[in-house]
Amino acid sequence: MEILRVENLTKIYGRGETAVTALDKVSFSVEKGEFVAIVGPSGSGKSTLLHILGGVDFPTSGKVYIDGTDIYSLDRSRLAIFRRRQIGLIYQFYNLIPVLDVEENIMLPLLLDGRKEDRVRLNDLTATLGLKDRAKHLPNQLSGGQQQRVAIGRALITNPALILADEPTGNLDSKNSAEIIQLMKLYNQKYKQTLIIVSHDERIALQANRIISLEDGRIVRDEVVRP
Repeated sequence: MEILRVENLTKIYGRGETAVTALDKVSFSVEKGEFVAIVGPSGSGKSTLLHILGGVDFPTSGKVYIDGTDIYSLDRSRLAIFRRRQIGLIYQFYNLIPVLDVEENIMLPLLLDGRKEDRVRLNDLTATLGLKDRAKHLPNQLSGGQQQRVAIGRALITNPALILADEPTGNLDSKNSAEIIQLMKLYNQKYKQTLIIVSHDERIALQANRIISLEDGRIVRDEVVRP
């Protein structure tokens, strides 16, 4: 089942002689439950692509369909609601709310959406992420690896169609990096959670089922590394 389709996606920054083409007619699709790594040198367009897939940056032209919805046909308020419910975003620097504890940070997307707390899913997430004994701690009382686990929980709490991670281990040491990737793989395999990761780290990319390589805003290689 196709969960994501990208058609002729183009992003141009600036105008005239100063215009920079970050993405140049990029097209691909992703099936539900795939684990895809997007790789490429700095400036290749991979973070721009992820931000457009996540609804946080707008394309110059082209289409993005998530679970059958043309997300850029939505007005800004409807796009914000769709993004909150159907897209989980994980960043390098966690972006946790410092005055909220672990449970509150994880539950934030539900609270912003006016939905009831899902204690069953929350308990499952905190247990799987190894955060049970940190549930009432604030972010400044956590290690970097623990903070990234909270960010993963926050992305997963709504059971979104798509998880997008932008260099999720870029701020962690090798031990914590390996643990975070194993946790994300667990959710991909156990719950068939569709996962797309942007990374410079070849070791992380090789954990994926499929690798899409970008250069100068174009896909130069798209290969399945394991079925």
